[in-house]
Amino acid sequence: MIPFLLTHDAARGILLFAPGAGGDPTRYERLLTAANEAGFIVAAPAHDLAESYPDDVLRGRVAALQALLSEIARDELPVVAAGHSLGGFAAVSLAGGRPRDLDGRLIEVPSVPRIAKVVVLAPAAGWFRGPDALTDVTVSVTAFVGSEDDVTPPESAEVLSAALAGLDLRRYEGVGHFDFMAPLPPNKVPVVDDHDAFYERFTQHFVAALG
Repeated sequence: MIPFLLTHDAARGILLFAPGAGGDPTRYERLLTAANEAGFIVAAPAHDLAESYPDDVLRGRVAALQALLSEIARDELPVVAAGHSLGGFAAVSLAGGRPRDLDGRLIEVPSVPRIAKVVVLAPAAGWFRGPDALTDVTVSVTAFVGSEDDVTPPESAEVLSAALAGLDLRRYEGVGHFDFMAPLPPNKVPVVDDHDAFYERFTQHFVAALG
């Protein structure tokens, strides 16, 4: 797979978007296209499917965002770090999050000072339970979660409230983990009753959250 990149002649910001464990940024094409139309240069890395999460996999997800930003440059533009599920982990890490494993061992990941905002969807936030995990995340964090998510349950995102600027937690009733993707993977069916109507509403909320 190749990275997903949308340019903009009069960009007002850069959106770095990290996909979930499946690693396919085209599963968020509808969302990313809307962000581009709203004035953002959009860049999303592509990865092989992650079925386990050793340090090198986690580090690679964050480093891929860092590499895309280095290629884009445009130092005058604000940068939003965003992502879904495992991609949410990558976005928070890039903004200064300090993840730890189940034994409390620090996982070394890169970060960049340019991040102006973090927006995550059903984030995999368990790596940030440590007392100092979010001390260096000084920008605002918005998290969109679904009440029916059985992969990253909605309450698990509350750990991100330790970020210095706080957490804006947006909860959708009747929405599952994979409902934040459009198009859905071929082996997944929506949990929400009307996925298209939900995604239209969610896309508007996501773009608004970018600032």
